[in-house]
Amino acid sequence: MDFQLDSEQKMIVESARQVGRRFGAEYWRRLDAAKTFPREYWQAVCDAGLCGVALPGEHGGSGLGMMEMALIVESLAATGGGSTVGQLFMINPIFGGVSLSRFGSEAMRRELLPQIIAGKINCCMALTEPDAGTNTLEMKTFAAADGSGWRLNGQKIWITGVASADKMLVVARTSKLSEATSRTDGLSMFMIDVKRAGLTHAPIDKLGTCTLDSSSVFFDNVRVEAHELVGTLHKGWRELLDVLNTERIVTTAGLVGTGDLAIRLAVDYAKDRKVFGSRPIGAYQGIQFPLAQCHVEVEAARLLNYKAATNFDRGLPYGSESNAAKLLAAQATARATERAMQTMGGMGYAKEFDVERLWRDCRLFKFAPVSEEMILNYVANHDLGMPRSY
Repeated sequence: MDFQLDSEQKMIVESARQVGRRFGAEYWRRLDAAKTFPREYWQAVCDAGLCGVALPGEHGGSGLGMMEMALIVESLAATGGGSTVGQLFMINPIFGGVSLSRFGSEAMRRELLPQIIAGKINCCMALTEPDAGTNTLEMKTFAAADGSGWRLNGQKIWITGVASADKMLVVARTSKLSEATSRTDGLSMFMIDVKRAGLTHAPIDKLGTCTLDSSSVFFDNVRVEAHELVGTLHKGWRELLDVLNTERIVTTAGLVGTGDLAIRLAVDYAKDRKVFGSRPIGAYQGIQFPLAQCHVEVEAARLLNYKAATNFDRGLPYGSESNAAKLLAAQATARATERAMQTMGGMGYAKEFDVERLWRDCRLFKFAPVSEEMILNYVANHDLGMPRSY
């Protein structure tokens, strides 16, 4: 295994850093306070060719891989955006790009991928439901056959980026669970317009990740056309997993970049701050050791995420690695932002020092897009061969 970046990867990282540096802490502070989608920032990311790095060249992408996407996300996050950057890549090149490039029709790919890559349209995915939560197979949203298409009814919750999205990847049942030969049968994916008769959404007021809205979504007899099916009718579960596991990779990359940023802010502060004499507080082991521990943990999450991304690019199994990396990254970054705030004392609580935003934003990822507990269930069942407890 080669841990050295090649020349092209180094160039990609530097390009991402240059884009990120154009949008400093004040930009993110302002948008966070206004709860505004970072349109200017995302357009700059797309204009630099970073959105489409892992998407097909014939549709405007670079045709590289998830490893390059992970490098881009962590570099952008570390320059100021924090874990929200992972969400921006999640909703667009993953929910929109990966789902269509791997499972969409050629007509869909030709029409939508160039627009996603160019930043002309944004996407979101409607998966989670109020009564099902992480138990996706118990979803109740149903697309009933109606002529050549379907009629969609149901409700979703905690859907990211709906207000700024043009297209929505909807996961719904297309056959009843009681009629299926397997619990995984009967799920299908559709790519539909957000602005469509019968589709409404309402914002959820929340603690962090304020530059991306979260919404409840309602489907009331929404018309879905035949050409909007993504993947295999009734057999979308396995295809959905590819979308979800690549979602883990960009989420982890955003968290790793956030950990890097929080630690750097804390170290810089500790090297300058002096109390009880002329020695900076960073000279004391009580300050050094916790930050060093956080650095080691973030680095471990980074390397495991690289393995997940590399396995994906090579066509190898990557689900265990992507989930485990996300678990480590969420825990490590939560500790890193907490420790950064503690290092700064009262100033860590001030918005002008930015760590409080990083802390608020990254807290989400200990239970989303999949909780720590469900990842540990997966590891115990899938990797250790232990019996299911649920």
